[in-house]
Amino acid sequence: MKETLQRWWRTLFGPRMFYGWRRGDGVWLAHTRISGASRLEAPERLQIEDHVYIGPFNFIDASGGLTIAEGCQISTHCVVLSHSSHQAVRLAGRSYWGEADPPGYRRAPTSIGAYSFIGAHSVVAPGSRIGRGVLVRAFSYVSGEVPDFAIVAGQPARVIGDTREADEAWFAAHPGSRADYDEWVQRTGPGGS
Repeated sequence: MKETLQRWWRTLFGPRMFYGWRRGDGVWLAHTRISGASRLEAPERLQIEDHVYIGPFNFIDASGGLTIAEGCQISTHCVVLSHSSHQAVRLAGRSYWGEADPPGYRRAPTSIGAYSFIGAHSVVAPGSRIGRGVLVRAFSYVSGEVPDFAIVAGQPARVIGDTREADEAWFAAHPGSRADYDEWVQRTGPGGS
């Protein structure tokens, strides 16, 4: 009985996944899934493509400009930032509140390339540029440039591998599915989305 009540409670009140997203320019993205338990700041500044997954309990800040390319996955409990105010608050003290452009306030566009994965509990700092096909391992802090197909981990995140090596091993065992991979790699081009 207790398990049944818990299952009903989770069904009625638990995090929900929303299928489809309408971008600020009106384009409907039918294959994009975003959890209702994630927070999107300034969605009008979010440039998002289709086939994106944003799981529960994430904070996605697009106030300084944010691009999330096709096929990205942002797992859970992640923070993706495009602004930083911690220095401005410290520099301005109480006068920070009410300042139109406080000293030390930073806005910087952030981008995540096509078919990249952001592991649980990771932070992407303002102005970061994550390439395509990147794997950000759980609990990482990403700041700056991450090259295409890199595997990064740590605080700060460092390149520890290349996703193409794991991909090639998988294709050796499953050669029939190579065409879809090659298509998106060619279509998105180096460094792009």
